Amino acid sequence: MSEIIIERLQKNFGNTEAVRDLSISIEKGELVSLLGPSGCGKTTLLRMVAGFESPTSGKIFLRERNLVEVPPQKRNIGIVFQDYAIFPTMNVFNNVAYGLKIKKFDKAQIASLVAEYLELVGLTGYEKRMPAQLSGGQQQRVALARALVIKPDVLLLDEPLSNLDAALRLNIRKEIRKIQQALGITTIFVTHDQEEALSISDKVFVMRQGELMQGGAPEVIYRRPNNDFVAGFIGKSNIMYGKVLDYTDGVTSVEVNDKTFHVKTDEVIAKGTEVWVSLRPQYIRLNEQPTDTYDNTFHGTINYIEYLGGLVKGEILMSNGLTLEFEQPIRGNSAPDLQKSQQVSGIFSSDDLVVGRNIRRMD
Repeated sequence: MSEIIIERLQKNFGNTEAVRDLSISIEKGELVSLLGPSGCGKTTLLRMVAGFESPTSGKIFLRERNLVEVPPQKRNIGIVFQDYAIFPTMNVFNNVAYGLKIKKFDKAQIASLVAEYLELVGLTGYEKRMPAQLSGGQQQRVALARALVIKPDVLLLDEPLSNLDAALRLNIRKEIRKIQQALGITTIFVTHDQEEALSISDKVFVMRQGELMQGGAPEVIYRRPNNDFVAGFIGKSNIMYGKVLDYTDGVTSVEVNDKTFHVKTDEVIAKGTEVWVSLRPQYIRLNEQPTDTYDNTFHGTINYIEYLGGLVKGEILMSNGLTLEFEQPIRGNSAPDLQKSQQVSGIFSSDDLVVGRNIRRMD
């Protein structure tokens, strides 16, 4: 039995469906991410699990217990907010001890547990400091210790890294994952950052406009998106639309703007079917010749380029009007040999394309 089962959950605000008929399951000890653009319903979903919002309909099971009618304080759930929400007039010790005092732990237990969890988050010796004396990363650690010290059944993290600078965000992300794995605590992590979700999660659930678009292991979400929205939202991708010309020996031929692309597929898609095609920029190989019958070739002009140290990014305008984004690593210390307005050709493999019938459009 899964640790958490969310069953046909619906949340309406007036005529707006913030969460729409959503069902997911989470296994014990997993860290799962709710990923999607702003306004997709991921925080609303988290708040319903926490008990801060009541669902319009549906069920939320934790260890086979329906939480919908259970008040927040009786759910034994720890939560870390985007803005940390630590008390500015309390020192670090009292912030971390707050939940234990509410639960009527005695002073000796509180002292022992606070010391244990401050050590866990690397803040031993900070007990008497006030929040104003802490950096953003230290405040986040206090919030994490406060959420964990009550030994919750589930940990909820609502955009916990979004207020930190890039380097600190990476370090705290690693720490959260290490602590989560060490404790074995089931965790739901809300983020709009694709890299965060892919790197930290056992599973990723991609949401859009209140709906679940796809859920699964990060590598599956990235390599086998089941619709064009997921393909375009997870990482960079060239999304194109066309019609199936034919299917031969495991290869589907798709016509896009009068250009035929060959895609290796596991299923037969009928001739004439409207489909989307996804191609990651890093799979485009410039100035190479085809080595396989079904390699895709192209010719075009570089109409935009940017140099990023070890990487060159740009756009190629093809003769049929399509624009392809590309990424090329720079080897050694040599200068990039690509320039704007340069004529280029190249290939991408039929293995590097993904094709699908589930068109949701990237609007």
